[in-house]
Amino acid sequence: MSIEQYRAKVKSGVWQAFAQSGVDLKSIPSEQQNKLADTITDNVLLSVNDILEQAPHPAGVTPVELEGDEQMIWEGRPFLSLVEFYTITSERVKVVKGLFGKDIENFELIRIQDIDVTQNLSERMLGIGDIKITGADATTPTVTLRDVRDPQDVYEKLRRAWLAARKKYGLIFREDM
Repeated sequence: MSIEQYRAKVKSGVWQAFAQSGVDLKSIPSEQQNKLADTITDNVLLSVNDILEQAPHPAGVTPVELEGDEQMIWEGRPFLSLVEFYTITSERVKVVKGLFGKDIENFELIRIQDIDVTQNLSERMLGIGDIKITGADATTPTVTLRDVRDPQDVYEKLRRAWLAARKKYGLIFREDM
């Protein structure tokens, strides 16, 4: 389900709760009622996400085992997800998907060619967004870290790690004109 679908479902529940409560909202202008429903909806979604953040990883999903001088830079998961986890280290981006079965994708930082951040309006209101990583990986040329909390911060951490990895291995940027 997309964020917009989650938001619509929760907002529908908020309106049902208003109706079932018996509270007379007629004295409140409809614009203010809508603003109240939107605020409650966003706060409910953020609260549920905070609860999920504190939940343990599902069985079989273990933290990344670091190799050599590899260092952990960031760990996270999509907003409202329990079955997908992201890890950025000084060497790679790891995406683990699945509750019972596992699909693991590793994307080496030195293979990254471009990183973009996108946010629509509802994602901006919730402080989340997508980070699209494009690179020279033959099997998966694009990886998207979807619905990441504070995407600008994660982007900057990934960008610094990417530049450091390229420097470490002596790779330079060359623009074609």
